[in-house]
Amino acid sequence: MPAKATRAAFGEALLDLGARDERIVTLDADLSKSTMTVHFARKFPERAFNLGIAESNMIGVGAGLALTGRVPFVCSFACFVVGRFETIRISVAYTNANVKIVGTHAGIAIGEDGYSQMGLEDIACLRALPNVTIVQPADELETRQAVAWAVEHQGPVYLRLTRQNLEGVSPADYQFRLGRWLTLRPGHDVTVIASGGTVFNALEAARRLESAGVSAEVINAASIKPLDEDALVRSAGRTRHVVTVEDHSIAGGLGGAVAETLAEVLPTPLRRLGVVGFGESGDAKGLYAKHGLDPEGIARSVKTFLNR
Repeated sequence: MPAKATRAAFGEALLDLGARDERIVTLDADLSKSTMTVHFARKFPERAFNLGIAESNMIGVGAGLALTGRVPFVCSFACFVVGRFETIRISVAYTNANVKIVGTHAGIAIGEDGYSQMGLEDIACLRALPNVTIVQPADELETRQAVAWAVEHQGPVYLRLTRQNLEGVSPADYQFRLGRWLTLRPGHDVTVIASGGTVFNALEAARRLESAGVSAEVINAASIKPLDEDALVRSAGRTRHVVTVEDHSIAGGLGGAVAETLAEVLPTPLRRLGVVGFGESGDAKGLYAKHGLDPEGIARSVKTFLNR
């Protein structure tokens, strides 16, 4: 498959699923062309709602629709929709409303729009809510699988999607399963756990590390909450070194979740790679390089971590 942004794959999947399931509705805050629900709105105008630049109201309306039996996809940039945390907390999580919150344009890889548009703390916020599931697919195929799963899943879901195109990493027979991670490359010196936009870079880093005599196991952690604790412990037990890679704040995201689990179950040396500080304006590749999330940066950090 050619490289495709997960937001684009989401829009296509929603269009297909919506034709078969009349429960599905979309809600947007004047950004349907960016969240890619515009195609759904054109085909099913009676099931698509533009609430304007009023995200709290959008989330509340979505919760109401969910409580009447609809399956609402509430969509905006990750920073804007999760920025209305209090409404998510009370209207969605506390009522256990069957709302699918979709945050697009996640991470620093949105590039030139700068920090005000970057969702960098969204996972940290929503991980604190007891019943909100968090999924971040790594390519088109996984996104389509995750959206179909979300429609059938009962309960709040946060789907974290990219603006930038992502290369395919999933095998052709891949099936998304909540709470299950996929090992994309076996290894025995270090476990590299990545999610979303950094998975392909982690694979490229592993290939570079191989030439340096380092065998890196690469895992796609699409299910961030819940984690695949069994896969994590098995891999960490073999390699005895773990590195997490994410386009999110270093605090509270995938790396934090992995650290918490390992601290309680299997204390293991861990290095977290993510965004330290605030984002900034710049091209996506340059920002990934600056924050050490490109293949070279990941490989360099792993070698330093292993004292190689």
